[in-house]
Amino acid sequence: MSSPALSAAPPMSTWRQFYALTKPRVVQLIVFCALIGMVLAVPGWPSAAQLLHGALACLGIWLVAGAAAAFNCVVEQHIDARMRRTAWRPTAKGELSNTQTLAFSATLCGLGSALLYVWVNPLTMWLTFATFVGYAVIYTVVLKPMTPQNIVIGGASGAMPPVLGWAAMTGEVSAESLVLCLIIFLWTPPHFWALALYRVEDYRKSGLPMLPVTHGSEFTRLQILLYTFILMAACVLPYLIGMSGRFYLAVAVLLSIGFCAYAWRLWRNYSDALARQTFRFSLYHLSLLFAALLIDHYLP
Repeated sequence: MSSPALSAAPPMSTWRQFYALTKPRVVQLIVFCALIGMVLAVPGWPSAAQLLHGALACLGIWLVAGAAAAFNCVVEQHIDARMRRTAWRPTAKGELSNTQTLAFSATLCGLGSALLYVWVNPLTMWLTFATFVGYAVIYTVVLKPMTPQNIVIGGASGAMPPVLGWAAMTGEVSAESLVLCLIIFLWTPPHFWALALYRVEDYRKSGLPMLPVTHGSEFTRLQILLYTFILMAACVLPYLIGMSGRFYLAVAVLLSIGFCAYAWRLWRNYSDALARQTFRFSLYHLSLLFAALLIDHYLP
């Protein structure tokens, strides 16, 4: 028989509980995508002033994104408590009260918004705040419990980081930043539905109308496959419009073929293990795709 010390994880310290509310891994990816938008918006190597400007923008975006994540934890605490993937969150376990969490979220949002408005530019602040509202309110409160297309419609908020980064450095929203936004928008459904497939019982217990629950595994797998095909076309757009060169194109094509191959296998011969692999590959796909944009930007 295992001892209680082995069977139960030790409680987190208070500061770690608050940090966990910000969903660090998700926010790191958000800030990374915003950073790529910043880099691509600046021709050549950035100056010291531009580096400082970009660092302040990253901090402001991180604060507001963390605030949105914390607000999401309050809204979904009862759902989180019913799902193994999220039952450990401090709000789901009752370790942090709603008042504490909402105060923490408001503080992060206020600090981040003030930083962006004063030291970056008002456009970036308003776009970032709109993203907060889109994710924390429109997606979490309205769309997620209402429709199985929640992740598609709500994905618009999650796709905004490159636009925020571009606006931070230029004070405007460009066609190039919207292309990057489109890539993340199309990447989100196959990425998230792969997770939902092997967590389908969790979502069934939660009562959320996720696509595998409402339409079944086979339909969801077909949607994943179709989205990866459309995503492949979007991934070559930066090359076609002159944003990037052949290095990026080669990486984008290889990654897209890999994602389509996973989706094809998932559609033809499903297993939870393969769904997990597809989900993990989707994370590598987006990270490496944007890293390739960064490298390509500085190639001669």
